[in-house]
Amino acid sequence: MPELPEVETVVRSLAPQVTGRRILNAEFSQKRVLRGDAGDAARMLGGRIIQSVGRHGKFIVFTLRPKGFLIVHLGMTGKLLWNGEPAKHTHAIFTLNGGTLLYNDARQFGRIEWAEEMPERVRKLGPDALSVAFEDFADLLKKRKSRIKSVLLNQTFVRGLGNIYADEALFRAGIHPLAIGSKLSKERVRKLYHAIREVLNEAIDRRGSSISDYVDSDGNRGSFQALHRVYRRTGEQCGVCGTAIRRTLVAQRGTHFCPKCQKR
Repeated sequence: MPELPEVETVVRSLAPQVTGRRILNAEFSQKRVLRGDAGDAARMLGGRIIQSVGRHGKFIVFTLRPKGFLIVHLGMTGKLLWNGEPAKHTHAIFTLNGGTLLYNDARQFGRIEWAEEMPERVRKLGPDALSVAFEDFADLLKKRKSRIKSVLLNQTFVRGLGNIYADEALFRAGIHPLAIGSKLSKERVRKLYHAIREVLNEAIDRRGSSISDYVDSDGNRGSFQALHRVYRRTGEQCGVCGTAIRRTLVAQRGTHFCPKCQKR
């Protein structure tokens, strides 16, 4: 599933192409990926201008003029492609003056939504994983008595983190994924905070991790998957100590860690 670095990469590649363009027409061929009525969405989007494209956690947010938002969550296999060719899994086509934006989604877990105001479910997410201040991060973590991996995946704690970068950040911080969030010392919380920022920024620099369907809006893959230290490396040797990487389940998600380097 695309996480913060992948979504940020899509936004950065898409914004120069579509900002300032007018939506001439919107077509939706799969009801499952659209929140609301297709006819209403098409009618409300027609004629609006894309004022800006931004990221809110894992959501891509198109701010429109004179008002309104087009909100896209890529789910597991969603793609926003600029001037691509419609294909089997193209479920939405936005015709703009000067180009076409396609939404492709093989597994149809992504969602598209038109809204006059930012939906509450999007607004109520926690602070962004890249911009939250350390003291705020530490204060929020004190209240969380769940396993730290589960906490990091909870978008009401901080928004943007997912399975890949939670595993990678916990490894860099030396924290076991089953450790209890509220019991971490201030020093370990600080290590985790900096590890999260470090791994996210490195992944953005590498244009994200392409381990499945993810590509940016031009169809280009990311390369950070080559630098994963634990994610999907079950049985391989830890690059620090040589111990075999293990896999367990936390919050029903496959979780990868080094049993020697990461302590509870």
